[in-house]
Amino acid sequence: MKVLFTFFNPSGGMETLNRTRCKALKERQVECHLLYSMDGEGRRNIKDIPTYISNDEAYIGRIIERERYDAIVVCTDVTMLVLMRKVGFKGPLVFEVQGLGTMNTAHAILKDISARVLQTADAVLYPQTNHLRQLMQEHLPGIQHFCFDDPLDTKDFGYIAFPPKRFPIIGWVGRIEENKNWKDFLLIGARLVNLYPEAYLWLFGDLSLCEPLEKALFDKWVEGLKLRSKLVIHPNVPHDQMASYFSIIGDSGGLLLSTSIMEGFGYAVAEAMLCRCPVLATDSDGIRRFLAHDVTGKQYPRANIDQAVVEAQSLMRNFTLRNSIIDQAEKHIQAHFSCDKYATNFIGMLMILKGISSKAEQN
Repeated sequence: MKVLFTFFNPSGGMETLNRTRCKALKERQVECHLLYSMDGEGRRNIKDIPTYISNDEAYIGRIIERERYDAIVVCTDVTMLVLMRKVGFKGPLVFEVQGLGTMNTAHAILKDISARVLQTADAVLYPQTNHLRQLMQEHLPGIQHFCFDDPLDTKDFGYIAFPPKRFPIIGWVGRIEENKNWKDFLLIGARLVNLYPEAYLWLFGDLSLCEPLEKALFDKWVEGLKLRSKLVIHPNVPHDQMASYFSIIGDSGGLLLSTSIMEGFGYAVAEAMLCRCPVLATDSDGIRRFLAHDVTGKQYPRANIDQAVVEAQSLMRNFTLRNSIIDQAEKHIQAHFSCDKYATNFIGMLMILKGISSKAEQN
């Protein structure tokens, strides 16, 4: 079998997901290709996977005609979804959603695209996240739904021992945009730096994706909170190095802070847990599949900075609880989010779709 996955650009969680599932499916003799409309910093993470960068209709049409894919999965981009039928693809076409930002934004997007998705796609795919399940069932009824967890590379991505740092590190991964809620990160970080003067804040992200006005506001907040000397920005770190960074943060006595408003899955949180880095997070829905308060991590109510600081201190000072959380988090990810489980679910989806007529064949 041969499958094509498409998205806007190779960056963030989608780049990780696409690369990880291609590896998982390759082990089951499913050949996978990637198509991105635009280039991105995450492209350098991709190795040994045929990858195309184009939004040119004629070029994409030639790819589809030549490769004869058994199925195509289009994530979020309804224009690309429609284009796949326009250039002649007649096989199973799956529309995927991994996250659409805040609930208001998600409702607006799905209201706008639902008619085109229902007319074009044969199925929809999304992770086991409550708000996504609710949204998809509300806006996209009458179409085959597939819902299963995203994979993590539990074999090759994990804890790496380094000499411990002499200062605690508060890590944060994300874009400088509203849904990632960077303001909470800076507010909590400022409070923790006051409590732990030796501490540092480490930010990981693709700064090329920032809106200039949002980045200017971010810089203003950094100056206002007097964090310039305490904030270390790590832009566009290759993904295979993130296991080292997560491990270093965990061994420093610090933590990963996740402040998102809404997450479809939350790769950074799950990967940190896999690398024995404890996590303090908002209840952004997507993390509920793997983070249980005081069991596999810590949670705080979004915007409640006082409570976030209390939970962070507990995680940094209560060593019995900290070690228990680290151990259980690592075991939970390894047991429930393997590539093998994802491949089984994905191939099962393909088998079901193979038995029904595609929308293109019905027209």
